[in-house]
Amino acid sequence: MDMLWSGWGDPAKAAPLPDTVIALLRDLLGVKPQGGGPVGLADIDVPASLLDPAAHRTLLAAVGGDEAHVLTDAEPRIRHTRGKSTPDLLRIRAGDVEDIPAAAVLPASHDEVLAVLGACAEHGLSVVPFGGGTSVVGGLAPEQQRPFVALDLRRMDGLLALDPVSRTATLQPGLRAPDAEALLAEHGFTLGHFPQSYEWATIGGFAAARSSGQASAGYGRFDDMVLGLTLATPEGTIDVGRAPRSAAGPDLRQLILGSEGAFGVITSVTLRLRPIPETRVYEGWRFASFEEGAAALRRLAQDGPRPTVLRLSDETETLIGLAQPDAIGGSGAQQSAGCQAIVGFEGTEEDTTYRRERAAAVLRDCGGKYLGAEPGEKWAHGRYSAPYLRDSLLDAGAFAETLETATFWSGVPELYTSVRDALTTALTEAGTPPLVMCHISHVYENGASLYFTVVSAQGDDPVAHWAPAKHAANQAILAAGGTISHHHGVGTDHRDWYVREAGLLGIEALRAVKRRLDPTGLLNPGVLLPTD
Repeated sequence: MDMLWSGWGDPAKAAPLPDTVIALLRDLLGVKPQGGGPVGLADIDVPASLLDPAAHRTLLAAVGGDEAHVLTDAEPRIRHTRGKSTPDLLRIRAGDVEDIPAAAVLPASHDEVLAVLGACAEHGLSVVPFGGGTSVVGGLAPEQQRPFVALDLRRMDGLLALDPVSRTATLQPGLRAPDAEALLAEHGFTLGHFPQSYEWATIGGFAAARSSGQASAGYGRFDDMVLGLTLATPEGTIDVGRAPRSAAGPDLRQLILGSEGAFGVITSVTLRLRPIPETRVYEGWRFASFEEGAAALRRLAQDGPRPTVLRLSDETETLIGLAQPDAIGGSGAQQSAGCQAIVGFEGTEEDTTYRRERAAAVLRDCGGKYLGAEPGEKWAHGRYSAPYLRDSLLDAGAFAETLETATFWSGVPELYTSVRDALTTALTEAGTPPLVMCHISHVYENGASLYFTVVSAQGDDPVAHWAPAKHAANQAILAAGGTISHHHGVGTDHRDWYVREAGLLGIEALRAVKRRLDPTGLLNPGVLLPTD
């Protein structure tokens, strides 16, 4: 099924906010109902496709001649317009389709992708690779110097190879994460990659954006799992990954990972597998302060034993209950001050017991109070619910958005304070004082990521209202020594700050790569890198 065009995921899973939350939004943040809701899909004024007949014929030939694989009608083009950031949703809910593609093209193989790229180069079309459509950084909204097609990879959704001895699998890029897990489970394996976008995102998208899952403390980031890649470019094919590690020059896998469709289209990914765990246990812990909880997470990340899942909500996020979105506004509201941590363990019974016991000793030594399994199980049950909560907040007239960053452990306190203060100051000065929440979402031996959630009133023009606050947060991230993105990616939203982070010489080196692989600049123009 397709994702909801005007929001997140499966519309059947959406739920209105409880009256208690509506009252909180009104009394605390001054949120007022906006009325009307999204425009109807059939009511959107969609311009005619800019795909001329000759281009249509060439694209049709590239994907086997079936009209069902070159879509120019209004609805499929709307469904391929932009991604799922809050500004993206606000614009599409208002009927704004300025960034609509001329067509959605559905290839079924690597060779068909190459043929589509050739057809687009021949007819002066740009190409935006499209997986699950879950980008939240403008990764699906290119600079429109010419008409573009959305290259939807959903037909490339197979398991191409599985090596149980080496514990590897080669998957096609359009395979959604739940389907990938189901295919691998038939052989007793899992990827262990469960980001919040899990239900809708694809294997190719995970690689293109350097995704990080909620169990990354145990399984690693997605880029840790990638052993090989195939890339289709306007200039030909690149295959990388002959061995787990190599000293044969720079690792070209790292050039493709995170390239966000700007260098080529990922057409297969070879990944490391893990056996399906015998047991999974998720638990809750409470710390008196964010500082105390962060110190406990650092100790586990550095000295072990490292849990599979390790997250810490700050005081505000804990109070609101955002660590358990399904429980917000209900009887499970938090009853005491402090910061809640979710600690999870997956593996064999023996290994899980060993790590739980020793991790518990560390957490208690760091001041943690054990809350039992209920908070952890509630988190696990609602771990994919937050985007639906965002839709409900938009429906209620609130503005809700997320952003994330990462830094070394010594820099976490400054980064946390700087970004929170920047968001609070910018939105308060604009007349919409916000609720700013944060959690440590991923941990490493040397640092951690911070994931912020912002809720406020919308303002008269919500998209324009948010832009100065986002700008202030990005400025604060770089000034405090953080990275502009830990796992959401660069897209167009972060591109100018990525230039500053990477430096002009670094960006010029990447632009040289793009010019060689994509000499006419047809791939995702303006995404990741500035256009020439």
